[in-house]
Amino acid sequence: MPCQTHHPAGIALLTRPDEVDIISVGLSGALARGRILNRERDAINNQNNRFGGRSNDTVRINNRISAATVRLIDSDGTQIGIKSINEALALARTRGMDLIEIAPQANPPVCKVLDYSKYRYEQEKKERESHRNQKAGFLKEVRIKPHIGQHDLDVKIKHMTEFLTARDKVRITVVFRGREMAHQDLGRKLLLSIQERLAEVASVEQSPLSDRNRMSMTLIPKR
Repeated sequence: MPCQTHHPAGIALLTRPDEVDIISVGLSGALARGRILNRERDAINNQNNRFGGRSNDTVRINNRISAATVRLIDSDGTQIGIKSINEALALARTRGMDLIEIAPQANPPVCKVLDYSKYRYEQEKKERESHRNQKAGFLKEVRIKPHIGQHDLDVKIKHMTEFLTARDKVRITVVFRGREMAHQDLGRKLLLSIQERLAEVASVEQSPLSDRNRMSMTLIPKR
């Protein structure tokens, strides 16, 4: 049965679990049907979700949980054990919280007593962190000479560490000139020593590879 409430501006809101519309009353008495504002519609849908109404959310809560029995976890993490769905819902009500199905694939499903709004916030926060960590970084190239001095090498490695910490890839390229071409083994040793110094923050994506007068190695941030 639809429930009718009155907006302060004289607009009647007709709300059903499956549809939410505005009915505005004009001077002629005719009814003009229009869509409710997204903000108000989302608020009503969120309220419906808590009490078993239709939802686009894949997480089942409260009366939307279909299992007859559940493995129950209290809000403080205490393992209560297997309870009937009615017992679990009753406990959630006494806590003033919601019953959330956190592992529907388990047998029986695992449910936890939590505040649903806080749960959604934490889940969205984790998703944002995950996307941030998975974002593609830039490829930074650092060129060095095979006979680079220790101080200059330390400065270069400091820059590489900063790039890797910022989730960027680093390509280290040793450039050989003239007679240095006959001693490419020095370039390989140099690259491997850099890899060893950056082992805590980087993994090897491409091992040292020669290309004419250059030898390159690519490092990626450790997960």
